[in-house]
Amino acid sequence: MVVVNYIAFILLAIGGLNWGLIGIFNYNLVSAIFGEKPNVWSSIVYILVFLSALWLLFSIIYSAGTLSFKA
Repeated sequence: MVVVNYIAFILLAIGGLNWGLIGIFNYNLVSAIFGEKPNVWSSIVYILVFLSALWLLFSIIYSAGTLSFKA
């Protein structure tokens, strides 16, 4: 579980940075890396960020408000 929490946290940080870049500079980092046209790879990144958010949300709810990063 700890490894999954780290991966989810990193993916959420990437997603948050991307949204910040979009909001401040109108620059989409995912589109810059994978191309302007929607494709499978950019969709996978967005889906992974979404699943990471769900994982951490449900992990916090399930563990009564705490999230563990210790083994």
